[in-house]
Amino acid sequence: MVALHSQPVDKDEQSVLNALDVLECLMREEEVEVSDIAQRLGVSENITRRLLNTMCVRELAKRNPDTDRYQLGTHLVELGQMASDRFPLRRAAQPLLEELRRVSGLSVHLTVPDGADVVFVERLKYVTGVGLMTDSGRRMPSHATSAGKVLAAFDPAVEQARKAAGFPAVTPRTISTAADFDRALSEVRRTGVAVSVSESHCQLTSVAAPVRDFYGRAYAAISVVGPDSEFGDAGRAARLVITATAKLGQALGR
Repeated sequence: MVALHSQPVDKDEQSVLNALDVLECLMREEEVEVSDIAQRLGVSENITRRLLNTMCVRELAKRNPDTDRYQLGTHLVELGQMASDRFPLRRAAQPLLEELRRVSGLSVHLTVPDGADVVFVERLKYVTGVGLMTDSGRRMPSHATSAGKVLAAFDPAVEQARKAAGFPAVTPRTISTAADFDRALSEVRRTGVAVSVSESHCQLTSVAAPVRDFYGRAYAAISVVGPDSEFGDAGRAARLVITATAKLGQALGR
């Protein structure tokens, strides 16, 4: 990852952009060395360490004294929770997601698009599924998830961003070509739901439906997720997520 900024910026703006790029690096790994961050950003190690030390003062970053590596700071937990709590979509969705988890017996995800990826803004784990997907982050490539496929099917910007970024393999069953992606999106548009079987995680199945605005564009997705062996009837799961997304759209007045 290299910091790329298309518009000319002054010194102060560049410092802010560098700090944000440092946070992006820290988001992607549990701990990162100064030299790795400097190389990814294309700046010197001295500048990188000064930025990190300043961020440590504000608890945006934290240094591990045993490894001299850096990780995300504890203040970001507070900021992230505050942002999540104030997110209208998440607030409106919360009771619907709780009900969906109860009636489906599966884990439930609320997802929004971000460029070529999707970001999970809420995950509710079903009781016996504690630990499900805990090895993954809050972001996944859209072509590898049922939520990502419904978002791409009903938002051309997501579709084009994913095609431009390519189709990296997450599992052996992940979509790997533009032609396969097109076929998958055509099926989603026909049925109104997307199904993913071992495409983002081996032996996990998910079914997703889009939350759409007045113009039919998807701005969020709700999915149910569970182990293949426990997922049950995909048709019933599809009906449940379609009902949940319809209720959420009504709640938001869109």
